[in-house]
Amino acid sequence: MSDAAPAYRVLARKYRPSRFADMIGQEALVRTLSNAMAAGRLAHAFVLTGVRGVGKTTTARIIARALNCVGPDGKGGPTIDPCGVCTHCVQIAEDRHMDVIEMDAASRTGVDDIRELIDGVRYRPVAARFKVYIVDEVHMLSKNAFNALLKTLEEPPEHVKFVFATTEIGKVPITVLSRCQRFDLRRIDQAMLAGYLAEIATREGRTVEPGAAVLLARAADGSARDGLSLLDRALAHVDGAVGEAAVRDMLGLADRTRIFDLFELVMKGDTAASLTAIAALYQDGADPGTVLADLLELVHWLTRLKAVPGLADDPTVPEAERNRGRTLAATLSIPVLARAWQMLLKGVGESQSAPNPLAALEMLIIRLAHAAELPTPAELVARLGNAPTGGGPSGGGRPAAPNGGTIPGATIPGTTMSAPPPGAPVAQAPQAGGRSGIQALRAEPVTAEAPQPDGAPQAAAAPAELADFAAVVALCAARREGMLHAHLRADVHLVRYEPGRIEWRTTPSAPRDLASRLIERLQQWTGQRWMVTVSQEAGAPTIAEQEDAQRRQRTAAAAAHPLVRAVLDAFPGATIEAVRGAFAPAATGGGSDDGDEAAPAAADATGEPVGESEGEDEA
Repeated sequence: MSDAAPAYRVLARKYRPSRFADMIGQEALVRTLSNAMAAGRLAHAFVLTGVRGVGKTTTARIIARALNCVGPDGKGGPTIDPCGVCTHCVQIAEDRHMDVIEMDAASRTGVDDIRELIDGVRYRPVAARFKVYIVDEVHMLSKNAFNALLKTLEEPPEHVKFVFATTEIGKVPITVLSRCQRFDLRRIDQAMLAGYLAEIATREGRTVEPGAAVLLARAADGSARDGLSLLDRALAHVDGAVGEAAVRDMLGLADRTRIFDLFELVMKGDTAASLTAIAALYQDGADPGTVLADLLELVHWLTRLKAVPGLADDPTVPEAERNRGRTLAATLSIPVLARAWQMLLKGVGESQSAPNPLAALEMLIIRLAHAAELPTPAELVARLGNAPTGGGPSGGGRPAAPNGGTIPGATIPGTTMSAPPPGAPVAQAPQAGGRSGIQALRAEPVTAEAPQPDGAPQAAAAPAELADFAAVVALCAARREGMLHAHLRADVHLVRYEPGRIEWRTTPSAPRDLASRLIERLQQWTGQRWMVTVSQEAGAPTIAEQEDAQRRQRTAAAAAHPLVRAVLDAFPGATIEAVRGAFAPAATGGGSDDGDEAAPAAADATGEPVGESEGEDEA
């Protein structure tokens, strides 16, 4: 019989902790269990939760050893520091102890499996002090299995202990959690994990450079098992010392300084150079998804550095990154970084679903570089507030973009749009629901009364200034009497009007106290006495009806215009949505809703429009 070489054990199994003292990053758990064992206050059930690889199952086995250890002399009791040499410690470590039963809930999820566990609870342990049931991935149990376990879990025999482990604590019923003592195992700190990996490499007779250990710890994401697996792979990847370049090549990572270079090019809006940098990274083996993750991490770090400048003194960050980070954080604003974060975050999903991740990354870089030239919302508002609002074809109704162009669709507040001159090309914009519209390109200034602060004194309106009923309605709107203004427009048929006296007929929907409310407001605003009389005469149409009639007349006039008719013929199904400004045939003497003075739009014998209309035409 030939001697076979011993099977290789991976580092994650070879250096699996057998005592609480060997665990890293779980000081709160160790301190709580130490105090509980010293005081004899041991719970009958524990639930351990945390991300993969932080030591949940390992902790469960150490708990089982601590509860059953008898010491080298066979006379010891439960201890936080198992001896590791007694029969129970050895058998539990070798996973062959009869009184420590491990159950994988991922493969044994049914109520029948739990019934078997419950049947065994009644019997005392064969040799150990406690019978310990370790249920891994307990959240995988079915609802019926959890329900079957509740009674036993609440009042187990004194010789039984339960230890549950799960990565998804939210899926464990609250009725189970309330019967257990819960421990949340933390992610292991990156610096602590890097030092641990370097120590394990030294035990193996190898050397890992500090930068390489940091990269391995960062890739492990707080998981000791993942870190040891990556270290095992790195030791097999190279001979001799494990360097940072070798780890980057193994993990498909990009050089950190090149990520900084790429981000700076993108923020400068240099699309060509950014794409060249992406191609070089890809050629050197960097994974597009990893490059995207590195950019996200960089934006996150710069944003935190912008908010808390003291983070630049973190000794765990390389000096070169700290210096460049300070410069970038001082150059970029929070809105710019937030916009880059949102675009990169959206690009993660696109990269995962795209057939070619490199193409998705390049498209994202192009969008980022283009967005870098755009102003932030605050800058745009400030620019619009300072922009000139003069009328005329060159009035500049759109703010200029940083590259000297214009931002499509942006208009200056406080302006109205005017129709193009006859014969000029018309810009077409699709409307919601498949409709098309005509939007004009010229801005005209308008004036508006500045709102008064609440409680500020307002000048009284003399009755002589309220020459007609429309002026009274406008005064209600100016004084922010919204309901009164609405009823006066829609529910009042004016019979007679003179300053100080109004005679009307109201519709059935008008409130009964409309007249008294208006009298009270008018006397308050004008300081004069007013009288409102209700008449039985028909009176004039309401203001709303008059506006509707004018709107229909203007719409009909617009539909007869050759230019509009040509658009309607070119876009079947298009409708005229609104007409603003003077747009009525000369025969009707069409006026303007906005009070603009304009020439009527008519057509000569050739069918070409005659005259020019001021206002906005939308179809």
